[in-house]
Amino acid sequence: MTLLSWTVIEYHSKYADIGELDHVRDIIRWGSDYLLKVFIPPSSTAGSNLTLYSQVGSTISNNNNEQNDVSCWQRPEDMTYERPVSICDASASDLAGEIVAALSASSMVFEEDKDYSRRLIQAAESLFEAITSEDPTEHGTYTMVDACGKQARMLYNSTSYKDELAWGATWLFLATENADYLATATEIFLSAKGDEPSVDKGVVYWNNKLNAVEILLTGIRFFRDPGFPHEDALKLSSNSTDALMCSYLFNKYFSRTPGGLIILKPDNGPLLQYAATASFLSKLYSDYLDHLKMSGASCKTDAFSVEMLHDFATSQVSYILGQNPMKMSYLVGYGDRFPLQVHHRSASIPWNNQPYRCEDGKKWLNSKDPNPQVLLGAMVGGPDTNDNFVDQRTNQKFTEPNIASNAGLVAALIALQDPPYNSRDLKNSLWGWT
Repeated sequence: MTLLSWTVIEYHSKYADIGELDHVRDIIRWGSDYLLKVFIPPSSTAGSNLTLYSQVGSTISNNNNEQNDVSCWQRPEDMTYERPVSICDASASDLAGEIVAALSASSMVFEEDKDYSRRLIQAAESLFEAITSEDPTEHGTYTMVDACGKQARMLYNSTSYKDELAWGATWLFLATENADYLATATEIFLSAKGDEPSVDKGVVYWNNKLNAVEILLTGIRFFRDPGFPHEDALKLSSNSTDALMCSYLFNKYFSRTPGGLIILKPDNGPLLQYAATASFLSKLYSDYLDHLKMSGASCKTDAFSVEMLHDFATSQVSYILGQNPMKMSYLVGYGDRFPLQVHHRSASIPWNNQPYRCEDGKKWLNSKDPNPQVLLGAMVGGPDTNDNFVDQRTNQKFTEPNIASNAGLVAALIALQDPPYNSRDLKNSLWGWT
């Protein structure tokens, strides 16, 4: 939701030009409405703490016969087993920080709907206050260990809460222009940069928002110039952004597949999601530089141009859409050749008004036939580091889509969409350009 909202704020007119503005707003509103329901702010009068619903459904079994979201290959409409809810408190600051970012960013998307926008930002502020008033030593410790997303953490374990808090605070500042949030964002950002794991450098995905934060802070430095006392952190963000762009452009930082796809996390699953967000960030930064009438920038040892950023962004999207050694479009339904056995329950089970039980699903999971439903617009995991791809439903590393990855691809596509960045976009931008 945060990433989609960011693209609408930056590229409002581009969405309008292709007739997708109402569509993307509908998607964001659906997600924002959901997020409004997942937490109950603390109440001083009732003496209650924050209640944050972190997960719906079960992903592990206590015995081999237990039905859950992993063991059952089943359409959502056919589910009959229990799906327990996990509840967290303010110690789940990583999850809460991401929700704060999403609500804050979406409040800017719906600024013309003043009541709804106000509701979103008030919810974001109340949630942020709840988690930042928590003892800092408790952040990310999940004091309700057994209840708070224990199963989700087995699959999606956050390695730090700081990037999400900086992400949430930055978006709160942009949505409210309250300088206190910028002070919090820059303070946390400085701390987080020192703790960033080497395996996450250069990567923007569900577990690391720091590179996205530094580009937002760079935009704040370029176009809002808040000055003292934030300059040190904003200068670091600007230098870090230039270093990030160099890492994308020059092969000495990250390897490429033989076909040219950047390999940002070689040992951690699908490659396309990371390439998509890298494409978006590089094109977005080229637009910032272009608006400043700068032809390029430099890091410690290398220099780059706006055109180099644009070419890199285009190359990664082109690879995803079919310009690769497999001649395969990894966007389902696009092009002449795309994955047919997408790892997706509803797409793989015939829609014939016949309900199917949990135990019925294995035959559809293991079927060698194409999915009966085409999951139009889904980006799958993609190839390995040698450009090889296995179109096999049971091999989810290659064929599983997810909405976080798709948001990155949408961001890259709209950033690269013609017509080029122009005055029509500028007046709708995050930065108030005229």
